[in-house]
Amino acid sequence: MSLTARPATRPGPARELVDALAHDPAGQSSPSVYETGRLVALAPWLPGHDARLAWLLARQHPDGGWGGPGGYALVPTVSAVEALLAVLHRDGSAAAPAAAHRGLTFLAGALRAGTPPDLPATDLIVPALLAAVDRRLTGPAGPPPGLAEWADRPRLPLPAGLDPARLTRVRGLLAAGRPVPEKLAHALEVAGELAHRAAGVRPSASGSVGASPAATAAWLGRPEPGAALDYLRAVARSGPVPCASPITVFERAWVLAALTRAGVPVRVPEPVVAELRAAVGASGAATAPGLPADADTTAVTLYVLARLGRSPGVGPLAGYDTGRHFCTWPGEDGASLTTNAHVLDALGEHPSRPGVTAARRRVTEWLVARQEPDGRWDDRWHASAYYATHAVLLALADHAPDGAARGAVERGVGWLLDTQRPDGSWGRWHGTAEETAYAVLALAGAGRAGDARIAAALTRGRARLSELDGRDGAPALWHDKDLYRPTLIVRAAVLAASGRAGRASTQPAPTMIRIA
Repeated sequence: MSLTARPATRPGPARELVDALAHDPAGQSSPSVYETGRLVALAPWLPGHDARLAWLLARQHPDGGWGGPGGYALVPTVSAVEALLAVLHRDGSAAAPAAAHRGLTFLAGALRAGTPPDLPATDLIVPALLAAVDRRLTGPAGPPPGLAEWADRPRLPLPAGLDPARLTRVRGLLAAGRPVPEKLAHALEVAGELAHRAAGVRPSASGSVGASPAATAAWLGRPEPGAALDYLRAVARSGPVPCASPITVFERAWVLAALTRAGVPVRVPEPVVAELRAAVGASGAATAPGLPADADTTAVTLYVLARLGRSPGVGPLAGYDTGRHFCTWPGEDGASLTTNAHVLDALGEHPSRPGVTAARRRVTEWLVARQEPDGRWDDRWHASAYYATHAVLLALADHAPDGAARGAVERGVGWLLDTQRPDGSWGRWHGTAEETAYAVLALAGAGRAGDARIAAALTRGRARLSELDGRDGAPALWHDKDLYRPTLIVRAAVLAASGRAGRASTQPAPTMIRIA
C-alpha cells in the first residue's frame, strides 16, 4: 500500500529506525541496575560477571543510592546492595565494602521516606530483598568483611504501605508445586530457591522466563545447557542487562504508532507487519514470548495494523472490557489510563463495528473523570505525566464521540502550556527530549488551530527539542521493575515531534505509509 504526501520529517533517520525493528527483533532497552544486580547475585558463573559488577559500582550516586530521583532509587539500590553483599561473601572485592556501606546507609533513610512509586512487583521485590540483605548481614557466616557494624544494627524496615503478604502467597504456591499466574513469571526471582525449576514455569520460545534475565537466572539456578542458558548468554553478552528482553511486539507497535500518527514517512518491511499481525491471537497480543497478552500491547498493535491496512478488527479487546473501562489484564490491581487511551485509539479506527461507539463513549467518560484538577493525567506505566497526558489528549481529540471531551482536552492543553519551562522544554525533574516530544505531539494534535499561544509554545518546544535530542543524558522514565528507557520507542517520539511541530496545531498529519 502506498499513500503519497509531503514528508513530515527527514526520511533518513525514520528509515533507519524502522529498519532497526527488523534487524534487532529482541528490541533495544536501557540496562537496569535492579536486573543487573540480580544477575551479579544469582549468576556469577555467567560470562561478563566482572563487567556487570564494575558497571554497578560505577553507577552508584554520591549519596550512596542507585537509580532515579526520589522513591525510584529504592528498588535498584536494594538490589545493588544485596548483590554487593553476595559478592563479598563469595570472594571479596576491594571496592565493594565501601560501596555496600554507603548503599546500606542510603537505604536506612530511604526506607523511612514513605511508600515507593507503583512499579511492577515492588511489593514482592522489596520484602524479598530486604530479607536477603538481613540474612547476608546476620546469618551464620556473619557479616561480610568490612561491614561488621551492620550486624548489630536494627533490621531495615519495610516502607509504609508494603507488607510481605503477597510474597508469602506466591512462595506458598511454588512450595506446593502449583503454578503461579503467568504475569508473575516476570519477577520469579523474588521466590529465592523456590524459583529453581519451579513447577508450571517453563522458558518461552526465546529461552527466557517471563522475558526477564533475573527470572531466567533464578529458574535455571546453575549453568545447565539449554535454551535458558543460551538466552542468558545472549542477553548478557555486553555485561549489564535490561529488565525485559525481548520486547519485540511492544517496540514495533509503539514505534510504528508514533510515526504513522504523526505522518512521518515510513517504509515498513513486510516481515515486520506480518509478524505483528501474527502476534495477535484470540486474547490479544503480548509484549513478547514469555509474557501474557495484555490490553495495552493489544490496543496499540491493533491501531497500527489498522493504519497499515492489515486490521484484524477489535475483537481481541473484548476480554479486557470491564463494563466501565478496559483492564490491562484480567485481575489487574488498579487501572491504567494509557491502556484505556490506547484502547480508544484502536476502537476509533473501527467506528462502524457493532458496539464500538458505545465502548468509545464509556472509555471517554472514564478518562475524563480521571483528569487531575490541574488538567494533567498520570499513569502507572511511566514516571512522567507528560507521557500519559499526551496519550489521553491525542485519543480524546481524535476519537472521543460527539465532542464529549472538548472541555477536558482544553484543560489538558492548558496544563501543557502552563508547565513549559523557560527554555522551551518540558519535564518532570528537568527538561528532556522525550517529555518535550510528548508535549509537542499533544499540543500539535489536540490544540486549537490558530491559537497564538499554542503556536508560540510549539515553536519554542521544537527549537529546544533539536537542542536536547541526544544531549539530555537519555533518562529512564518508563516503569518496569526498575525505571528503563525503550530506546527506539523514545527515538520514534522525538522524530515524530520534530516533524509534527512544524505544522499548524490541528492541521491533519500527512500520511506516507509503504509496506516493502
